[in-house]
Amino acid sequence: MRHFQYYLNSHSRFAQLLRFASVGATISLIDIGGVYILPWLFSTNIFFARMLSLSMANGTGYVLNRYFTFGATLKGPFFRQMIKHFGVHLIGGLINFSVFSIIIINRSRYTHSDPTWTLLPVIALLAGGLAGMGFNFCFSKRFVFHKRAGKGEVVP
Repeated sequence: MRHFQYYLNSHSRFAQLLRFASVGATISLIDIGGVYILPWLFSTNIFFARMLSLSMANGTGYVLNRYFTFGATLKGPFFRQMIKHFGVHLIGGLINFSVFSIIIINRSRYTHSDPTWTLLPVIALLAGGLAGMGFNFCFSKRFVFHKRAGKGEVVP
């Protein structure tokens, strides 16, 4: 229980990274759901579905990171911070989408009867997500959810 309280309340970089990864796992479920459900419901191609699901996940990620991951240290207007968040995560999303696309495009080694065919989008999502997560954490911490100094206060 003590470790869980530390995880929830600590301002340490490691605890924030764990919370950021937890948010990442949560939004990955949104992303994976979108990639599988959108083409099924609306007959969209997988790349369009991925752009939509990544956008939905990114919006959810902003709110969760603002209040859960970095909430104890943040200050600043909601929408200004949201614009910064989407700016940083646009680059992370491009990294994520590029890795995803490379894996999907190189699927020629798999046939439709191969069991990995149905798992390929999940594998591509997870690989892209890990690539983008490192970038997003570093830059979110530094430029989006950083603590602003008050009068007479110095922020390291």
